[in-house]
Amino acid sequence: MEILLEKISSFQQKVRSKEISEVLLSVKKAYQNFLQQIRDIGTAERMNYYEKRKLGVFNQLNFFQLLAGLLIPFFGWLHTDEIPFSAWLLSCLPATISIASLLFNYQKRHQAALLCYFILYPFFTGFVYLQGMNAGIELNFLLYGVLAVFFLQDMGYMLFAVALSMINYFVLAVLLSYFRYDVRHEFKLLYFLNHIISLCFIFYGLYLIKKENTSYQFRLLLKQKILQRKNNEIHKQKEIIAEKVTLLETQTSELAELDNLKTKLFSVVSHDLRTPMYALRNLFRNMHQKDTPAPEIKKVVPDVLMDLNYTIGLMENLLQWTKTQMQSNAARLEELDLSKMINEALQQLRLQAEAKQIYIENKNNAPVYVYADKDMVNLILRNLLSNAIKFTPNQGYIEVGVNEIASFVEIYVQDNGVGISKEAIQKINQSNFYTTKGTSSESGTGLGLMLCKEFLHKNGGQMHIESEPGKGSIFSFTLPRLEVEVEDE
Repeated sequence: MEILLEKISSFQQKVRSKEISEVLLSVKKAYQNFLQQIRDIGTAERMNYYEKRKLGVFNQLNFFQLLAGLLIPFFGWLHTDEIPFSAWLLSCLPATISIASLLFNYQKRHQAALLCYFILYPFFTGFVYLQGMNAGIELNFLLYGVLAVFFLQDMGYMLFAVALSMINYFVLAVLLSYFRYDVRHEFKLLYFLNHIISLCFIFYGLYLIKKENTSYQFRLLLKQKILQRKNNEIHKQKEIIAEKVTLLETQTSELAELDNLKTKLFSVVSHDLRTPMYALRNLFRNMHQKDTPAPEIKKVVPDVLMDLNYTIGLMENLLQWTKTQMQSNAARLEELDLSKMINEALQQLRLQAEAKQIYIENKNNAPVYVYADKDMVNLILRNLLSNAIKFTPNQGYIEVGVNEIASFVEIYVQDNGVGISKEAIQKINQSNFYTTKGTSSESGTGLGLMLCKEFLHKNGGQMHIESEPGKGSIFSFTLPRLEVEVEDE
């Protein structure tokens, strides 16, 4: 039973504590709401955040000064036998100024409220002292001076209010020594209470000003950070847009160059395809219409065959170029033996060289390894060797060799053919198409060399041309060397 009673008692205490907490919380909330209503007196939509906060501080100070200002007449009413009626009446003036300031703010006459506070407050406080009553509130003059610096934006008003407060303080608190009624002697408790209240107001006013300034600075810093972040985002967006614009301009330029290149290519190719097609057509037409004898046909066939071989090579190059433009495939790098690939290319072009009785010497016999795309390297070798055969006269000489240089391998094709002019080399380097004739009237467009340059670029290599008209040419290119470790047996 006792345990039950203890539990009931404990429960009742908890309920009471909870009720007290709820009451205190509701009182605190009501006080905060009331104080906020005081701070909001006279606020207008046109006012910015900082102006509203300053007005709130001003209203809050006036309200508490009104309460403090009523203490003197209240104590005077309690001690009518000790305090003269006139002194008691004069002591009501400062509180009246607080009421007037709050009323002006309520009417949204904010400038009038400020002038009333900072001019009439020091004036009537001084008037109380001049009437021979020392109420012990001379420290309020310091408060007026400090608050004037914060609240008055106009420099003239601010200097006047500060000067008025300081002069009043110096004259009334320092120079004036005789009072008809001196609270210090008549009512010491009220005198000390007034000084304590004045000091509290000074520190409270400074606290509110500091708090608002800190809050305002924090808000400014926050806005600045947000603005800086937005500026950074805008700057990044500008950079992205600029990059996209640059990329778009580059792509537009590349498309224009490609379109121009395509136009030139089809113009040259269509011209060069015409000759072998006409030769083949004429051969079959003569066979069909004129019953051309077999010996004459046999005499013409080698020329037609040579033209057809050139046409096949041209079509292969054109197919490869079209494939690279449409697919933009990256090189499929693998280990390659250049010596083996050179021999294969020479075997493919053997008949073409034998037709012109050209001797081709391969200076490389040992295996040399590179890291490149097999199909691309094969096309490069075939094109360079085919060009050398094409522009080398009958019974000419062509040399193929390999030089190992640091991390690269150089492959060269040297001939004693007709050579190339500087203007033609410049066209080749600029990837311009043009039609030229070989030593046996073979046609050339420059398409093969352009493919060689493009494929070499994809494989990390470069092409170099040395030539003089009548002295032959040297076409060389480089590829990344593959280091092969040889194990001791």
